[in-house]
Amino acid sequence: MLKLMYITNDPEIAVIADSAGVDRIFLDLETVGKGLRQGGMNTVQSHHTISDVCRIRAVVKNAQLLVRVNPIYDWSREEIDAVIENGADALMLPYFQNAEQVRRFLSYVDGRVKTILLVETPEAVEALDEILALDGIDECHIGLNDLHLGYGKRFMFELLSDGTVDHIAEQFKRRGIPFGFGGIARIGQGTLPAERILAEHIRIGSQAVILSRSFCNTDNIRDYGQIEQLFIREINRLRETETAQRRESASYFEQNRLAVQNIVRQITESIE
Repeated sequence: MLKLMYITNDPEIAVIADSAGVDRIFLDLETVGKGLRQGGMNTVQSHHTISDVCRIRAVVKNAQLLVRVNPIYDWSREEIDAVIENGADALMLPYFQNAEQVRRFLSYVDGRVKTILLVETPEAVEALDEILALDGIDECHIGLNDLHLGYGKRFMFELLSDGTVDHIAEQFKRRGIPFGFGGIARIGQGTLPAERILAEHIRIGSQAVILSRSFCNTDNIRDYGQIEQLFIREINRLRETETAQRRESASYFEQNRLAVQNIVRQITESIE
């Protein structure tokens, strides 16, 4: 089954997500350059801190604690040391362009925790064969937000419909590296319906996905009881849908792939 990841630095929500079956609680320390890249977009730009790592570590019992650090910069070694010392189980490196940046990240981690590469620049895709030859990479994730901007696309799921995700995924599979991509809303929701995206994860062989802001937007729901009910209900629905889809034939996934292409084309044509 897919590893489900949810981004939060609220300890109470982390407990709810952990108890409801989320596999990874995700803290996001990335700030370096992100505002410039995604300025004006309706994307989540978190303001999490290293102190949040310790706070969330204290309450999460079942899920892994994943921390996205900053892209490689002058203080990367110190940041990575502090995050590991505060209890992270896995670190994610975002927005790298070349093998040297990844090599530095892996050397700073030095095997102390799991490593995940967030592939989200065209330069990283171009250098992927060299990057994936490095020792110490435990997992990869394809970041559709920044990657679609890098390729000059209008809608992030164009990368799913045009074969880009398939192409990148094949390189992970040749190396035997687990991978995931993008995010997903609740079943029945999303501009591109979540169940369509879920079927594409299964077809391509993805093993992880981020539960998107729209899965549970805590800016709109303040009551923790309601948040808990939502998590339990919607994760159950997602798992039920995933289980049912995994029983489907190859023709089902091919029909879904073509449907995704058609929906994405309609969406991009509607964007001015």
